[in-house]
Amino acid sequence: MSEPVAGAVVGEDGLARCGWGLSAPDYVDYHDREWGRPVHGDDALFERICLEAFQSGLSWITILRRRESFRTAFGHFSIDAVAAFTDADRARLLADAGIIRNRAKIDAAIANAAAAAAVRDGYDGGLDALIWSFAPDPAARPAPRALADVPATTPESTALAKDLKKRGFRFVGPTTAYALMQACGLVNDHLADCFARELP
Repeated sequence: MSEPVAGAVVGEDGLARCGWGLSAPDYVDYHDREWGRPVHGDDALFERICLEAFQSGLSWITILRRRESFRTAFGHFSIDAVAAFTDADRARLLADAGIIRNRAKIDAAIANAAAAAAVRDGYDGGLDALIWSFAPDPAARPAPRALADVPATTPESTALAKDLKKRGFRFVGPTTAYALMQACGLVNDHLADCFARELP
């Protein structure tokens, strides 16, 4: 895989994209159809929290290429299903070559399911409302023109990480929280010249 380019790049289809969106074939569809689009629903957001946690220390493409295996292994990221996982499920996951077999991250996903269930049952609007309450004003920051203009953390991601940790979530530092915010559309970090920036 080539290194991502700093600014928007025009692909063979004539569309300008964020440089990373053309850095590997697997990224094109993810960039064009998913990254930065609003994600709602407790289970859908729980999936993204888990995948971002598994990505910690790895490249996102490693997770993206194993996403369907993750979904199968983790009961399609049903909060209730994962919260009910047993020691036998932990052993099964640790033996599953289709996912990242990291004990701490597997334990975190199971713990995060219990934390997500508590939020769903105790926070008005559930996990969806909690996470989206940290979305910044979209007009507060100009569209980035290059990758160097995109921060790794923001005050909002730091606050989100702090709140999630207080509620028992693991592997949710400010950088991971910001990656979650980018992926789920709480912020729009498509570059100014990227065609996907203006898509609904």
